[in-house]
Amino acid sequence: MTKITEKTIDVDKVLREKMGSKSKRVPTFVRNWLKRITHQDDLNQFLWENRDKEGVDWLEACLESLDTKLDIVGLENLPPKDNGRLYTFVSNHPLGGQDGIAIGAIVGRHYDEKIIYLVNDLLMNLPGLAPLCIPINKTGAQSRNFPEMVNAGFKSDKHMIMFPAGLCSRKINGVIHDLPWKKTFITKSVETHRDVVPIHFGGRNSNRFYRIANICKALGLKFNVAMLFLADEMYKNVHKTFKVTIGKPIPWQTFDQSRTPLQWAQYVQDKVYELQPNQK
Repeated sequence: MTKITEKTIDVDKVLREKMGSKSKRVPTFVRNWLKRITHQDDLNQFLWENRDKEGVDWLEACLESLDTKLDIVGLENLPPKDNGRLYTFVSNHPLGGQDGIAIGAIVGRHYDEKIIYLVNDLLMNLPGLAPLCIPINKTGAQSRNFPEMVNAGFKSDKHMIMFPAGLCSRKINGVIHDLPWKKTFITKSVETHRDVVPIHFGGRNSNRFYRIANICKALGLKFNVAMLFLADEMYKNVHKTFKVTIGKPIPWQTFDQSRTPLQWAQYVQDKVYELQPNQK
Protein backbone atom coordinates (compact mmCIF):
# COMPACT_ATOMS: atom_id res chain seq x y z
CA MET A 1 0.00 0.00 0.00
CA THR A 2 1.23 3.50 -0.86
CA LYS A 3 2.58 5.40 2.12
CA ILE A 4 0.07 7.83 3.61
CA THR A 5 1.40 11.22 4.69
CA GLU A 6 -0.34 14.34 5.88
CA LYS A 7 0.15 15.71 2.37
CA THR A 8 -0.61 12.79 0.08
CA ILE A 9 -2.27 15.03 -2.52
CA ASP A 10 0.41 17.48 -3.59
CA VAL A 11 -0.44 19.76 -6.52
CA ASP A 12 3.15 20.96 -6.78
CA LYS A 13 4.37 17.36 -7.09
CA VAL A 14 1.76 16.51 -9.73
CA LEU A 15 2.79 19.54 -11.78
CA ARG A 16 6.42 18.42 -11.64
CA GLU A 17 5.49 14.89 -12.69
CA LYS A 18 3.28 16.03 -15.57
CA MET A 19 5.26 19.04 -16.80
CA GLY A 20 8.84 18.35 -15.77
CA SER A 21 11.07 21.43 -15.71
CA LYS A 22 8.29 23.51 -17.30
CA SER A 23 6.36 23.32 -14.00
CA LYS A 24 8.61 26.08 -12.65
CA ARG A 25 6.89 28.49 -15.02
CA VAL A 26 3.51 28.01 -13.32
CA PRO A 27 2.84 31.20 -11.27
CA THR A 28 2.22 30.95 -7.53
CA PHE A 29 -1.31 32.33 -7.82
CA VAL A 30 -2.15 29.57 -10.35
CA ARG A 31 -0.74 26.92 -8.02
CA ASN A 32 -2.80 28.28 -5.13
CA TRP A 33 -5.93 28.31 -7.31
CA LEU A 34 -5.31 24.70 -8.33
CA LYS A 35 -4.89 23.68 -4.69
CA ARG A 36 -8.18 25.36 -3.83
CA ILE A 37 -10.20 24.05 -6.79
CA THR A 38 -8.88 20.50 -6.26
CA HIS A 39 -9.65 20.72 -2.52
CA GLN A 40 -6.12 19.62 -1.68
CA ASP A 41 -6.53 20.32 2.04
CA ASP A 42 -9.96 18.64 2.29
CA LEU A 43 -8.76 15.55 0.47
CA ASN A 44 -5.57 15.29 2.50
CA GLN A 45 -7.54 15.53 5.73
CA PHE A 46 -9.84 12.70 4.56
CA LEU A 47 -6.90 10.57 3.44
CA TRP A 48 -5.08 11.08 6.72
CA GLU A 49 -8.14 10.27 8.84
CA ASN A 50 -8.77 7.10 6.78
CA ARG A 51 -5.15 6.06 6.26
CA ASP A 52 -5.86 2.61 7.70
CA LYS A 53 -8.48 1.81 5.03
CA GLU A 54 -8.21 0.66 1.45
CA GLY A 55 -10.36 -0.98 -1.18
CA VAL A 56 -14.10 -1.18 -0.57
CA ASP A 57 -13.76 -0.04 3.04
CA TRP A 58 -12.11 3.12 1.75
CA LEU A 59 -14.83 3.63 -0.89
CA GLU A 60 -17.54 3.32 1.74
CA ALA A 61 -15.67 5.79 3.95
CA CYS A 62 -15.70 8.23 1.01
CA LEU A 63 -19.47 7.96 0.67
CA GLU A 64 -19.90 8.46 4.40
CA SER A 65 -17.60 11.48 4.42
CA LEU A 66 -19.57 13.08 1.57
CA ASP A 67 -22.88 12.11 3.21
CA THR A 68 -23.85 10.34 -0.01
CA LYS A 69 -26.94 8.15 0.08
CA LEU A 70 -27.76 5.57 -2.58
CA ASP A 71 -31.18 4.46 -3.78
CA ILE A 72 -30.33 1.14 -5.44
CA VAL A 73 -32.77 -0.48 -7.87
CA GLY A 74 -32.20 -3.92 -9.39
CA LEU A 75 -29.73 -5.25 -6.84
CA GLU A 76 -31.13 -8.70 -7.59
CA ASN A 77 -29.68 -8.38 -11.11
CA LEU A 78 -26.14 -8.69 -9.78
CA PRO A 79 -25.08 -12.25 -10.69
CA PRO A 80 -24.27 -14.58 -7.78
CA LYS A 81 -20.73 -14.21 -6.51
CA ASP A 82 -20.19 -17.96 -6.22
CA ASN A 83 -21.11 -19.04 -9.77
CA GLY A 84 -17.48 -19.13 -10.89
CA ARG A 85 -17.94 -16.52 -13.62
CA LEU A 86 -16.50 -13.05 -14.16
CA TYR A 87 -18.33 -9.95 -15.41
CA THR A 88 -17.77 -6.51 -16.89
CA PHE A 89 -19.81 -3.77 -15.19
CA VAL A 90 -20.34 -0.67 -17.33
CA SER A 91 -22.02 2.60 -16.42
CA ASN A 92 -22.67 6.10 -17.62
CA HIS A 93 -20.42 8.64 -15.93
CA PRO A 94 -22.42 11.76 -14.99
CA LEU A 95 -20.34 13.01 -12.07
CA GLY A 96 -16.74 11.87 -12.24
CA GLY A 97 -16.62 11.40 -8.48
CA GLN A 98 -19.41 9.90 -6.43
CA ASP A 99 -20.58 7.71 -9.31
CA GLY A 100 -17.30 5.83 -9.57
CA ILE A 101 -16.98 5.56 -5.81
CA ALA A 102 -20.56 4.34 -5.35
CA ILE A 103 -20.51 1.71 -8.10
CA GLY A 104 -17.21 0.38 -6.82
CA ALA A 105 -18.63 0.17 -3.31
CA ILE A 106 -21.81 -1.64 -4.44
CA VAL A 107 -20.13 -4.13 -6.77
CA GLY A 108 -17.04 -4.53 -4.62
CA ARG A 109 -19.01 -5.35 -1.48
CA HIS A 110 -21.17 -7.87 -3.35
CA TYR A 111 -18.15 -9.66 -4.83
CA ASP A 112 -15.88 -9.57 -1.77
CA GLU A 113 -13.65 -6.86 -3.25
CA LYS A 114 -12.78 -8.91 -6.35
CA ILE A 115 -13.04 -5.85 -8.60
CA ILE A 116 -10.73 -3.70 -10.65
CA TYR A 117 -11.26 -0.29 -12.28
CA LEU A 118 -9.83 1.29 -15.39
CA VAL A 119 -9.32 4.84 -14.12
CA ASN A 120 -7.61 8.16 -14.80
CA ASP A 121 -4.01 7.77 -13.69
CA LEU A 122 -4.27 10.85 -11.45
CA LEU A 123 -6.53 8.80 -9.16
CA MET A 124 -3.54 6.62 -8.35
CA ASN A 125 -2.60 9.46 -5.98
CA LEU A 126 -5.43 8.22 -3.75
CA PRO A 127 -3.73 5.37 -1.85
CA GLY A 128 -6.95 3.76 -0.61
CA LEU A 129 -8.23 3.49 -4.19
CA ALA A 130 -4.99 2.51 -5.92
CA PRO A 131 -5.16 -1.24 -5.08
CA LEU A 132 -8.38 -1.48 -7.11
CA CYS A 133 -7.12 0.33 -10.19
CA ILE A 134 -5.48 0.05 -13.57
CA PRO A 135 -4.36 3.61 -14.40
CA ILE A 136 -5.06 5.31 -17.73
CA ASN A 137 -2.97 8.34 -18.64
CA LYS A 138 -5.42 11.13 -19.52
CA THR A 139 -3.02 14.07 -19.38
CA GLY A 140 -0.14 13.07 -21.64
CA ALA A 141 1.01 10.43 -24.08
CA GLN A 142 -0.70 7.12 -23.48
CA SER A 143 1.47 4.61 -21.67
CA ARG A 144 3.07 2.16 -24.08
CA ASN A 145 2.05 -0.78 -21.92
CA PHE A 146 -1.62 0.26 -21.76
CA PRO A 147 -2.87 -2.65 -23.94
CA GLU A 148 -0.98 -5.12 -21.77
CA MET A 149 -2.47 -3.58 -18.63
CA VAL A 150 -6.00 -3.83 -20.03
CA ASN A 151 -5.37 -7.42 -21.07
CA ALA A 152 -4.05 -8.24 -17.62
CA GLY A 153 -7.16 -6.76 -16.04
CA PHE A 154 -9.56 -8.74 -18.20
CA LYS A 155 -7.58 -11.94 -17.79
CA SER A 156 -7.42 -11.54 -14.03
CA ASP A 157 -9.77 -13.24 -11.56
CA LYS A 158 -11.50 -9.93 -10.82
CA HIS A 159 -14.65 -8.28 -12.11
CA MET A 160 -14.07 -5.23 -14.30
CA ILE A 161 -15.72 -1.86 -13.68
CA MET A 162 -15.60 0.52 -16.63
CA PHE A 163 -16.93 3.89 -17.71
CA PRO A 164 -16.63 3.40 -21.48
CA ALA A 165 -17.13 7.07 -22.34
CA GLY A 166 -13.70 7.73 -20.86
CA LEU A 167 -14.79 11.17 -19.67
CA CYS A 168 -17.71 12.18 -17.49
CA SER A 169 -20.93 13.27 -19.18
CA ARG A 170 -21.25 16.52 -21.10
CA LYS A 171 -24.23 18.76 -21.83
CA ILE A 172 -24.97 18.58 -25.54
CA ASN A 173 -27.91 20.53 -26.98
CA GLY A 174 -29.22 20.98 -23.46
CA VAL A 175 -29.13 17.26 -22.64
CA ILE A 176 -26.65 15.73 -20.17
CA HIS A 177 -25.34 12.55 -21.74
CA ASP A 178 -22.18 10.49 -22.06
CA LEU A 179 -19.98 10.93 -25.10
CA PRO A 180 -19.99 7.90 -27.44
CA TRP A 181 -18.67 4.82 -25.68
CA LYS A 182 -15.42 3.20 -26.71
CA LYS A 183 -15.43 -0.43 -27.84
CA THR A 184 -12.76 -1.91 -25.55
CA PHE A 185 -15.26 -3.37 -23.07
CA ILE A 186 -17.02 -5.19 -25.92
CA THR A 187 -13.96 -6.72 -27.55
CA LYS A 188 -12.33 -7.74 -24.27
CA SER A 189 -15.54 -9.07 -22.73
CA VAL A 190 -16.08 -11.29 -25.76
CA GLU A 191 -12.46 -12.39 -25.71
CA THR A 192 -12.61 -13.35 -22.03
CA HIS A 193 -16.23 -14.60 -22.05
CA ARG A 194 -17.50 -12.00 -19.58
CA ASP A 195 -21.18 -11.07 -19.60
CA VAL A 196 -21.77 -7.32 -19.43
CA VAL A 197 -23.86 -5.81 -16.64
CA PRO A 198 -25.32 -2.37 -17.48
CA ILE A 199 -25.69 0.21 -14.70
CA HIS A 200 -27.30 3.65 -14.80
CA PHE A 201 -26.24 6.29 -12.30
CA GLY A 202 -28.55 9.27 -11.90
CA GLY A 203 -26.93 12.65 -11.27
CA ARG A 204 -25.38 15.75 -12.79
CA ASN A 205 -22.66 18.31 -12.26
CA SER A 206 -23.07 22.09 -12.12
CA ASN A 207 -23.82 24.27 -15.14
CA ARG A 208 -20.38 25.83 -14.64
CA PHE A 209 -18.74 22.47 -15.28
CA TYR A 210 -20.62 21.93 -18.55
CA ARG A 211 -19.86 25.48 -19.71
CA ILE A 212 -16.14 24.95 -19.12
CA ALA A 213 -16.19 21.60 -20.92
CA ASN A 214 -17.99 23.06 -23.93
CA ILE A 215 -15.69 26.08 -24.09
CA CYS A 216 -12.65 23.79 -24.06
CA LYS A 217 -14.14 21.75 -26.87
CA ALA A 218 -14.91 24.88 -28.90
CA LEU A 219 -11.33 26.10 -28.46
CA GLY A 220 -9.95 22.70 -29.44
CA LEU A 221 -7.92 22.35 -26.24
CA LYS A 222 -6.24 18.96 -25.95
CA PHE A 223 -5.91 19.16 -22.18
CA ASN A 224 -9.11 18.29 -20.34
CA VAL A 225 -9.42 21.46 -18.24
CA ALA A 226 -12.84 20.43 -16.96
CA MET A 227 -11.19 17.50 -15.18
CA LEU A 228 -9.54 19.96 -12.78
CA PHE A 229 -12.98 20.88 -11.44
CA LEU A 230 -14.14 17.35 -10.65
CA ALA A 231 -13.08 17.47 -6.99
CA ASP A 232 -14.94 20.76 -6.60
CA GLU A 233 -17.99 19.20 -8.27
CA MET A 234 -17.77 16.27 -5.86
CA TYR A 235 -17.91 18.60 -2.89
CA LYS A 236 -20.83 20.46 -4.45
CA ASN A 237 -22.68 17.13 -4.51
CA VAL A 238 -22.45 16.42 -0.78
CA HIS A 239 -25.56 15.48 1.25
CA LYS A 240 -27.35 14.10 -1.82
CA THR A 241 -29.12 10.86 -2.67
CA PHE A 242 -28.39 9.25 -6.04
CA LYS A 243 -30.38 6.55 -7.78
CA VAL A 244 -28.39 3.59 -9.07
CA THR A 245 -30.23 1.21 -11.41
CA ILE A 246 -28.68 -2.18 -12.21
CA GLY A 247 -29.85 -3.93 -15.35
CA LYS A 248 -29.86 -7.60 -16.25
CA PRO A 249 -26.59 -9.08 -17.55
CA ILE A 250 -26.11 -9.13 -21.31
CA PRO A 251 -24.53 -12.44 -22.40
CA TRP A 252 -21.19 -11.97 -24.15
CA GLN A 253 -22.48 -14.14 -27.01
CA THR A 254 -24.88 -11.28 -27.85
CA PHE A 255 -21.99 -9.32 -29.34
CA ASP A 256 -21.72 -11.27 -32.58
CA GLN A 257 -20.67 -10.32 -36.12
CA SER A 258 -24.03 -8.73 -36.95
CA ARG A 259 -22.64 -5.39 -35.70
CA THR A 260 -19.21 -3.88 -35.26
CA PRO A 261 -17.77 -3.67 -31.72
CA LEU A 262 -18.36 0.10 -31.80
CA GLN A 263 -22.02 -0.46 -32.76
CA TRP A 264 -22.39 -2.97 -29.94
CA ALA A 265 -20.88 -0.41 -27.54
CA GLN A 266 -23.57 2.04 -28.65
CA TYR A 267 -26.19 -0.69 -28.15
CA VAL A 268 -25.10 -1.21 -24.53
CA GLN A 269 -24.95 2.54 -23.94
CA ASP A 270 -28.55 2.80 -25.14
CA LYS A 271 -29.51 -0.05 -22.80
CA VAL A 272 -27.95 1.85 -19.89
CA TYR A 273 -29.98 4.98 -20.62
CA GLU A 274 -33.13 2.88 -20.94
CA LEU A 275 -32.62 2.10 -17.25
CA GLN A 276 -32.90 5.79 -16.43
CA PRO A 277 -35.91 6.41 -14.16
CA ASN A 278 -38.84 8.24 -15.78
CA GLN A 279 -37.26 7.78 -19.21
CA LYS A 280 -39.69 8.99 -21.85
